[in-house]
Amino acid sequence: MVLLVPRQIRMNGMTGSVPYYGGRFTPAQAQAAARPRQCPPPRPRSSTPPQPDPVVALDVLLQHGVIDRSEYDDLRSRVTS
Repeated sequence: MVLLVPRQIRMNGMTGSVPYYGGRFTPAQAQAAARPRQCPPPRPRSSTPPQPDPVVALDVLLQHGVIDRSEYDDLRSRVTS
């Protein structure tokens, strides 16, 4: 008995229940290629990071005792004018 096996199958060593389609796409691969996944568009990157509110920063410095009330009032008058 002679068993004729295509050369491609012998070379690739197809084993298991993998279907052989002669080097073409399987039906599942063809369906996936016909409907590519839609990736969300990339978010634009900001060139500069957002700047914190200077009044809020002064309030934090005053609460933590880094500056005293007179320094706070002086710096706040510079920021708001």
